[in-house]
Formats: sequence, structure tokens, C-alpha cells
Amino acid sequence: MKKILFLALAIATIACENAPKDYATLSGKITNQNSDSLIVRTRTYSKAIKVNDDGTFSDTLKVESGVYNLYDGKEFTYMFLKNGVDINLTLDAKELDKTIKYTGTGAETSNYIAKKSLLQKSLFTPDLLDLEEDAFKAKVTEIENKLSELIENNKNIDSTIYASEKAGLEKLNENLLTAYTQKKMKDVKISDFTGKPSPEFVNYENHKGGTTSLSDLKGKYVYIDVWATWCGPCKKEIPSLKKVEKQYHGKNIEFVSISIDDETLHDAWRKMVTDKELGGIQLLADNNFKSKFVQDYKIQGIPRFILIDPDGNVVDANAPRPSSPKLIELFKSLNI
Repeated sequence: MKKILFLALAIATIACENAPKDYATLSGKITNQNSDSLIVRTRTYSKAIKVNDDGTFSDTLKVESGVYNLYDGKEFTYMFLKNGVDINLTLDAKELDKTIKYTGTGAETSNYIAKKSLLQKSLFTPDLLDLEEDAFKAKVTEIENKLSELIENNKNIDSTIYASEKAGLEKLNENLLTAYTQKKMKDVKISDFTGKPSPEFVNYENHKGGTTSLSDLKGKYVYIDVWATWCGPCKKEIPSLKKVEKQYHGKNIEFVSISIDDETLHDAWRKMVTDKELGGIQLLADNNFKSKFVQDYKIQGIPRFILIDPDGNVVDANAPRPSSPKLIELFKSLNI
């Protein structure tokens, strides 16, 4: 009888060990962390995971199957979680996307997402929509081929994600072509500004004190960056903008950054300019997106870059971004 009871208990124990877990386990080590905790988040879910002084962390999470944001301070990446996975990750926060690695049960999908993110950054260059039509179509074909190859080399990822990735790839060509066509139509409208007097901004708050108007800068080229503290793509251009500013320091050009943050973010704007040591002339628009200057230029999305000549006329109402080689080409063509 005792043997039968022992056998029953052993079978029950094994059954419990083999039962699917109703939670996910996440552990690992982070170096050069930006915060004392990691945040796992979606629109409907959020959990903070404490990071120890040595960078290690470990926690369990009850989650719905899907892709989650993983934040370390303001830096973030994406990962896949579902109940039952047991993932260990390592990363260097200074180069998060390049160094993040996942191991353990269910790590395949997160590793795929990390690889895709790096690949997309190399393929989707800032000047993609500025290419001539033949070059654009050739680039789209290259993008499709490389993303397709990545998907087919990772068939072991979560089946739902695999199906979603395949479906997204099928629509990629159509979506990029639509974006390209819309960009060209927008460029035609923007070209109406070329050679004409620029719309004016008047008495915008200057971070260094006082106010500044566009008329104060007459006699020099003016390269304007319209941005906001909450705009991710805007902030990505900051390192390139700093580099260009340094390269053209002392030349016949002023670099002006106009923030369209609303009044509730006034302190955040001042803090970011100081903390990130932003150069050039840092201004705050008088009425965010509704400012007359912004409205006159028909700005609906940021960042937006504008180049004005020494006489106050528009050279390019949609000038190349600082990260684009075309900006330096434009400056050279003008002998700046």
C-alpha cells in the first residue's frame, strides 16, 4: 500500500513539474544601466523589475502572449513574452540594440526581433524616400529580399509572430510605394516656397535669454530644425546636427532649433537643451503647432528642416536632415 501511495505521489509531482507555467521568467544582467529598474510595458500592461547594483535582475511576470517594450530609462527595445518562457538576457545599455542577447526557453522570437531591428536600421536610411524612382524601387527590392531571408532563417519563432511577419512583408512594397508617392506630392507643394521670402517668426524665447526673430539673422544662411522634446525621430538627429554645427562653426550660417513644445513642457525643453548641451540658437515657438511660422510652412510632422538664404528667401522648405549626406552636398553647392 505504501509503495502504491509513493508511486501516486511521484506521478503527481512529475505531472506538476511538466504542467505549463502560468507565468514568464525574465532574468539577466545589464551593464552601464541608465536606471535602477527595467520596465516591461505595453498599452495595457506595465511592470518594473528591480536591477541590483551589480546589474543583475530576475522576476516573474504574468503576461498575454505578444511583443513588449523593454525600457532602461529612456532607452528601449522590443521583446516577445508569453507565459511559460524562461528568458535570460544580457546587454550593454550604451549600445543596447547591438549587444542585447537572449538565451533560454522561448528566446528565439526575441532574438529574431533584435536582429530585425538592427537590419531595418541599416536598410531604412533617412534618404530612402528622397531617392530617384529607379533607385527607390531597387532599394525596396533589396529590403524585401533581406527581410524575407531573415524570416525564412528563423522559422522556429513563435508561430503567431511568424505569420504576422510574413503578412507584413507582403504589404511592405505597397506601403513603401504609398509613402514614396505621398512624399513626392508633398515635395511639389513645398517647392512653391523656393526662392520666395520666408515666413517669419518673431520674438521667440531664446534659451540663452531674451527673444530672437528671423529678421535678426538676416545676412547669413539659416538652417532651421523644427522639433520637440517628445519627438523620437527629432532626438535621433541631435548627434548628427551637433556634428554639422561643429563642422560649419564660424561659417556664414546660423543653426536654429525651434521647439514646438507646449507651455506644459517649457521646463522640460529648457532642461533638455541644457542636459544635452544643444548648440546653435535654441528657441521655443510661441504657440506650439499653431504658431504662425509653423502654420505658414504647412508643417504637419516633425522633424522638419528648412534652409533660408542671407536675403531671407527660401532655399529649401524641406531641407535634408543632418544625418543625410545630401545636406553637406547642398551646403557645398552654395559655397557655405
